[in-house]
Amino acid sequence: MPHMDKSMRSNETDTVGDDALMGIAEMCEAFEVSARTLRFYETKGLLTPRRLNGTRVYSKVDRARLSRILRAKNLGMPLSEVKAYLDMYGDHGEGRVQQLTYVIETTDAAIRDLEAKRAEIETSLSELRLINQQSRQALEAKKSKGHRG
Repeated sequence: MPHMDKSMRSNETDTVGDDALMGIAEMCEAFEVSARTLRFYETKGLLTPRRLNGTRVYSKVDRARLSRILRAKNLGMPLSEVKAYLDMYGDHGEGRVQQLTYVIETTDAAIRDLEAKRAEIETSLSELRLINQQSRQALEAKKSKGHRG
């Protein structure tokens, strides 16, 4: 889970207006990800950090995007869908209605899938419990017959 409180306490951040910038090491620490992960997300077009004297710097918008990426990843969303989700959202929330509609549709589908899996698991558990109970009864019956003879 990201620890955004760490990033807000950093004394080494530069600022542009009220938008604190973080270097890659600070981002890695704040979000508990590797630099390689951040660069990978950049190559996939998920993050677009600015360059300051040739060094990647991440804005508040970048941090919000990374938070969304990690949340979606934790839910099992493929990166291609994460990108579509982020592209709909825009850098300043301009796609909010479209994004929310997309989120509702994808989470509804994920909920249906998980509920179907849960139903399958419940069915399997019921079958296993029945087999277990029948086996215990059969074992008790065999033990009882063995003790009488």
